[in-house]
Amino acid sequence: MDQFSYYLSIERQLSPNTVASYGAEVAAFLDFLVGKKATECSSDDIVAYMASRSGELSKRSQAHALSALRSFFDFLILEGERKDNPCDKVDAPKLGRYLPEVLSVEEVDAIIGSVPDSKPSDLRDRAILEVLYGCGLRVSEACGLLISHVDFDEAFVRVVGKGDKERLVPIGEPALEALRAWLEVRPGPAAPEYSDFAFLNLRGKPLSRVSVFNMVKNRAMLAGVRKEISPHTFRHSFATHLVENGADLRIVQEMLGHESILTTEIYTHIDSSTWQRSILDHHPRR
Repeated sequence: MDQFSYYLSIERQLSPNTVASYGAEVAAFLDFLVGKKATECSSDDIVAYMASRSGELSKRSQAHALSALRSFFDFLILEGERKDNPCDKVDAPKLGRYLPEVLSVEEVDAIIGSVPDSKPSDLRDRAILEVLYGCGLRVSEACGLLISHVDFDEAFVRVVGKGDKERLVPIGEPALEALRAWLEVRPGPAAPEYSDFAFLNLRGKPLSRVSVFNMVKNRAMLAGVRKEISPHTFRHSFATHLVENGADLRIVQEMLGHESILTTEIYTHIDSSTWQRSILDHHPRR
C-alpha cells in the first residue's frame, strides 16, 4: 500500500486527497478478499465487491471506487505482479449530468450577512465565506491560502490548486475588507510553519477541510437557508453567477482552474446547445 501511494503521488501526481481516498478504497477491497490475494482475484471478485457496497454508495461513489481499483491493478501490472486488469471487464455505472446545488445571490448575501463581527471566529468565518464565493476557491485551496499570496494593492490572489498548479484570481473589495478585519485579530501561529497561513483556528493551527464544511453548514442553517450546501456550493454559485452576468466561459475556466472547458460548461449549468449556438452565431464564417 505504501508503494501504491508513492506511485499515485509521485508518478501520477495525484492530489493528497485523491491518494488518501484511493488508498482507503483499495484497503476496503483487500479486506473484502478473504483468503485471496489481489494478484489472484478476477473480475467476478470486483463485481461482487461493488455489489456488496451498492446500497451504501451513490453511482458517483461507485465510479470513484472502481477508478481506485483500476489504478491499483494498473500499479500491480507495472510491478510485474499481474498481467491483466480485472477491472477492464467491469462496466462503470452510468452517471447522469451532475448539477450541484446553487445559491441565489440573495441567499449568498443572507449567509454572509448573518455572520456577526463580535468575535474573532466570526470575523474568520466571514472572511472564509467571502473568499469562497468571491474567488471561487476549492475548500482545500481556502484552507491552504497563504497571506503572502494575497496582493491587497493589486487585488489578486495566487492560488495553488490541484497538482500544485498555480493561478491568479481577482479578489473583490468585500473579500479584501473581510480578510483585513480577520488578520487584525488572527491569533498567533502555534508553530513557525503556520505563520503564513491566512486561516487559523483559535489554537493557532491551520483550519481543516472538515471544520470549514461544518462552519458553512451551520452558518447557512442560522441564516435560514435550507438547501443542502457545502463549501463547494459557494464555488459553484460563483461560477454560475459570473456566467449568468455575461462573463466569458474561458475566463471562468481560468479562474476555476479547470483543465477542460467542458468541465466548466457542465459546472456552470450552461446548456451545450446554447453554448454551441453562441459560438456559431459569432463565428466570422457563419
